[in-house]
Amino acid sequence: MNNQFQHICVIGLGYIGLPTAATFAAHGVKVTGVDVNQHAVDMINQGKVHIVEPDLDALVRDVVAQKKLSAQVIPTEAEIYIVAVPTPFKENYQPDLKYIEAASKALAPFLKKGNLVILESTSPVGATEQMAAWLSEARPDLTFPQQAAEDADILVAHCPERVLPGKVLQELISNDRIIGGMTPRCSKAACELYKTFVKGECIETNARTAEMCKLTENSFRDVNIAFANELSIICDKLNINVWELIQLANRHPRVNILQPGPGVGGHCIAVDPWFIVAKTPEQARLIRTAREVNDSKPEWVIDQVKIKIAEFLQANPEKTIKDVTVACYGLAFKPDIDDLRESPALEITNKLAEQGLNVLAIEPNIQNLPASLCKHIQLLSANQSIEADVHLILVKHKEFKSLNINSDKVINICGL
Repeated sequence: MNNQFQHICVIGLGYIGLPTAATFAAHGVKVTGVDVNQHAVDMINQGKVHIVEPDLDALVRDVVAQKKLSAQVIPTEAEIYIVAVPTPFKENYQPDLKYIEAASKALAPFLKKGNLVILESTSPVGATEQMAAWLSEARPDLTFPQQAAEDADILVAHCPERVLPGKVLQELISNDRIIGGMTPRCSKAACELYKTFVKGECIETNARTAEMCKLTENSFRDVNIAFANELSIICDKLNINVWELIQLANRHPRVNILQPGPGVGGHCIAVDPWFIVAKTPEQARLIRTAREVNDSKPEWVIDQVKIKIAEFLQANPEKTIKDVTVACYGLAFKPDIDDLRESPALEITNKLAEQGLNVLAIEPNIQNLPASLCKHIQLLSANQSIEADVHLILVKHKEFKSLNINSDKVINICGL
C-alpha cells in the first residue's frame, strides 16, 4: 500500500463501517473508528461488538488486541477518511443527508493536503459532490476537486458497499468494488486503498456513476421482489400455491423468480430506489411502482391475519378479539440476522399489537425489543412452548424450520 496511507479514520461504526474498519486493521493498517454512540465505542475498545455479524466479534477482538483498531466519538488526524453513516429518507421520500453533513463538518478540521475522503454510504446521485462542497465550505484554505480538478489538495471519491448481511466479511474481500472518484486521480487513489484487501476487481469510474450503480443494483432487486410479491397476492386471489408455482416456473432455463415475503426491509433495498425516484420522478415509473407494491405488502399480510382471526372467532363464538393471541415468527428484515432496519416483519408485528391483539414475537437474534414498539408485544425464544390462535411466519430463520404447528393456524408468508 502507498506509504502515505498508514492511518484510516472510519466515521460510522455500524453494519458496514465496523466490518470495513476491522478488515483494514486486519491487513496491517492503523484504523481509528468514530461513532456518536458512546456505548458502541466502549464495546469496540473492549474488543467486543454491538452488532451481530458472523466472525466479526473474533476479528474485532484480534485487531483491538493488536492495537490496530481503536474507537472514539470524534475524528482524528489521518491520511484517509471513510464516511459510512446512514442515509435515510424524509417523510416525503426525499433523501436526508444530515448524517453525511454532520460527518463532513466533524472531519473537516482535521484535513491536511494530500488526504483522501471516501463516501461509502449509499447515497443519491450528487451526494459525493455535496460532501465535497461541505468540506470546502468548512476548509476554504484547501482546494477540492470541484475547484482544482486533478490539482486538488484533497481527493474525494465514492465507493459504495455492496455486501450481504450475514456474509459481510467474506464479501468485503471477494466482491468487485466500484470506485468513483470526482477526478481520475481521486479514483486511482481510492482504488489503491481498497486493493489493500479486495480480492475482487476494483473498477474505476466517476462518482455519479458509482452512486447510481449502487442504487441500480438495489432497485433491480426491488423490482424483482415486487414481481414475486405481486404474484403471491394474485395467487392467493386465484387459490394457487405461489411457492409451487414459482418452483415450476423457475424450471424454465431463463426464468428465475425470487421468493415473496412480507415486504422489503433493510437499509438498502427498501430505501435506495426512492433516491432514484426523488431525482427523476417523471422517468422512474417502474421503480416507483415496485416500491409501492413492496411497501403495501405488510397491509396485505395484516389483512390475511384478520381473515384468520375472523375464522377463529367464528369457530369459537364464546371468545372475543381480546382473547386472540397471534404469534409472529421473525422481526428481522431477512433470515438469520439481527438487523431490524425498515423490517416489514417488525412493522406487521407492531401494527397487530397496536390493534389490541395479544402478540407474541419470536426473534432468536435479539435479546430485547426496541423501546419504540407497542408495549403489548411479548418477546419469546424459539424453543419456548408457544400457545397461539394464529401463527404468522414472517422470516425464514433457521430456528423455525423444525416448527410443528397445526397448519390450520398457520399463515406462511415466507415459504418456510
